[in-house]
Amino acid sequence: MNSFFYVLNGKKIKRFLIGFAAAVFAIGIVYVERSNISVFSEEAPAAVYSVPTEKKVIALTFDISWGDKRTAPILEVLKEKKLQKATFFLSSPWSKTHPELVKQIVDSGYEIGSHGHKHENYTSLSDEEIRRQITTAHTMLTDLTGKEPKLIRLPNGDFDKRVLQIATGLGYTTIQWDTDSLDWKNPGTQKIIDRVVSRAHPGDIVLLHASDSSQQTHEALPVIIDKLREQGYEFVTVSELLQQGTQQGKEVRDQAMLQQAIEDAAGM
Repeated sequence: MNSFFYVLNGKKIKRFLIGFAAAVFAIGIVYVERSNISVFSEEAPAAVYSVPTEKKVIALTFDISWGDKRTAPILEVLKEKKLQKATFFLSSPWSKTHPELVKQIVDSGYEIGSHGHKHENYTSLSDEEIRRQITTAHTMLTDLTGKEPKLIRLPNGDFDKRVLQIATGLGYTTIQWDTDSLDWKNPGTQKIIDRVVSRAHPGDIVLLHASDSSQQTHEALPVIIDKLREQGYEFVTVSELLQQGTQQGKEVRDQAMLQQAIEDAAGM
């Protein structure tokens, strides 16, 4: 009986040691190969997922690539809640066909970022085509808003080191997100609320959508705003969030990638 007990515990210890070794190995791989992972590289351009800060500041961001039925209700919610700082990432074809909505966003004082031109994965494009997509959107958005965008959220959030380098070379900072509302899946208003509120943290960038595919965002948004305010959060634009990080002199990195690598290696 005792030998059986020791065998069982020996197996558990062995599994633990293997998992621990795998996690340490994953950390080592990330460290050694960091120059090949754009969001961890010291030299390569980085995509911003969140900004490390102890201040309770958070940025709500809205992607728009098609439709004309969801943007106005979202703008109305922001107005009703007296939320004056948010960032909208606009695709240029949508902006060109909906100049009145673009004007409404601009007149409301919200920050405008680029969501590119064609809504396709830039990693599948040539260098020349990537530049064409970004510069075409840049020209159209500048003409429509009267101000050159400096932030870009690539279509589908798709990028690699090559895309980042091209975007950075064109004067852009690539913005991702740390909290994904998954509102585009239309999982239910309460699920959107719970997901955002439970994951929000200081320096967070929240991904929301104002395209017609996201039919529940405008219903979830008032509660999200109220609950985050109850927790003491101040809403800022992405640019203001970046300034907060710069002031603290801290690097902006995707900590979620490292955590996921550890959990995958350990089989968690």
